[in-house]
Amino acid sequence: MKLFASPTSPYARKIRIVLFEKQLPFELVEDSPWESATRVPEINPLGKVPVLVLDDGEVFFDSPVIAGYLETLNAEPRLLPTDALARVRVRQTEALADGITDAAVTALLESRRPDGERSDREIARQTAKIERGLDVLERRATGREWLHGDGLSLADIAAGTALAYLDLRFPQLSWRDAHPALKTLEARMSARPSFIETVPPVG
Repeated sequence: MKLFASPTSPYARKIRIVLFEKQLPFELVEDSPWESATRVPEINPLGKVPVLVLDDGEVFFDSPVIAGYLETLNAEPRLLPTDALARVRVRQTEALADGITDAAVTALLESRRPDGERSDREIARQTAKIERGLDVLERRATGREWLHGDGLSLADIAAGTALAYLDLRFPQLSWRDAHPALKTLEARMSARPSFIETVPPVG
């Protein structure tokens, strides 16, 4: 299978980490939807990465769907619980972490708009989403080694990816100061080989 991904996409990084953790073989096809020669719209009508293309040609997008598909391959470690309600709870935390990333991406794109078109109000609105999301994620992480259960889950991977993206794009937020539990979680996740192998380029 092939994973179409931009090197700096936090969503693509999340899937690359899942693939690494499960030791699933795949071909990485670096492709940014922002480039004129991109092939992404040909395989994902929404023009976004990541996109997973199976050997038989079936296509999966976006990152929560791809992560769900990879879980059906029964490769260890299992990153979603078998219990239905526990599974929903993990996916809820994944959605929270992804939402923090969504807000960060939106704020970044807005900050790169030309003078006169950029909205400081919109950037502030997205920053507020990030701060609220971090506060909730902090409460979920407090007093726990893992966000759910007694081992690594998709929630931890999504949270670690979101926090690393904030470090990459918004270091001025200094999110660690008010979130000691997340600081510990991020340090644990960033030390994993899957995170080390997928560190995005600066730029």
